[in-house]
Amino acid sequence: MILFSHAKINIGLYVTSKRADGFHNIESVFYPIPFYDLIELLPYEKDVFSTSGLEIPPGPNLVQEAYELLKKDFKLGKTFIHLHKRIPLGSGLGGGSSNAAFTLMGLNYLYDLGLSKEQLMDYAAQLGSDCPFFIQDHPCLVKGRGEIMEAIDLDLSGFYLKLIHTGIHVSTPMAYRFIQPNNRSLHINFLSDYNPFKNDFEEVVFGMHPELKVIKEKLLQEGAFYASMTGSGSAIYGLFENKPAKTGGYLFEEIMELKQP
Repeated sequence: MILFSHAKINIGLYVTSKRADGFHNIESVFYPIPFYDLIELLPYEKDVFSTSGLEIPPGPNLVQEAYELLKKDFKLGKTFIHLHKRIPLGSGLGGGSSNAAFTLMGLNYLYDLGLSKEQLMDYAAQLGSDCPFFIQDHPCLVKGRGEIMEAIDLDLSGFYLKLIHTGIHVSTPMAYRFIQPNNRSLHINFLSDYNPFKNDFEEVVFGMHPELKVIKEKLLQEGAFYASMTGSGSAIYGLFENKPAKTGGYLFEEIMELKQP
């Protein structure tokens, strides 16, 4: 079984308050994009986890954690799992969360566990705040720690996304450490005007890495009708009505036509 584990972008990201549990409440729009990691799942004679593509740091991986989480409650067979990594780490594109969610869905199908979407989302929430979104797999207004989701009617199909990653790795805990919560809400009128949508992390991250602000400004100069950092960084994207040209000179630059979610 081959799974195509897709990334997401944030359209607007407000950090509204700090919670008593140490986390932060946010408001954001999560939108799935057609940029994928690949995950292969097969029954096997022993448990194997291997990777290819972009280098993954040693230590616990969300794909393995998803397998172990289900293994606590179900008699899973020995499984060969291979992750081919294309979504950059530390980019704000949700690659690790997507990998975890798609592994849960794949194991549910492979071993006929009979888990509903709601049950899968409950398991996903144990792995990370963003993980349930990839079970939902539809544009969502996201609140709380990221676990409160409201499906929204947002279709960016036909637009082009230019995605740039310089290789800068932004630590999410570090970004949150310096963020100043601002109690405001996303007022969404989809979507005649994107300009009001801001990412609160840009001020912090651009202060540490000014070259990222330059990339955002260049995307706007190239004709993007909206440009933003996604998540807590450091990937920057622009939305275009017409297909933009590749600029070159970046570690990672991808141009894709957005499809109907």
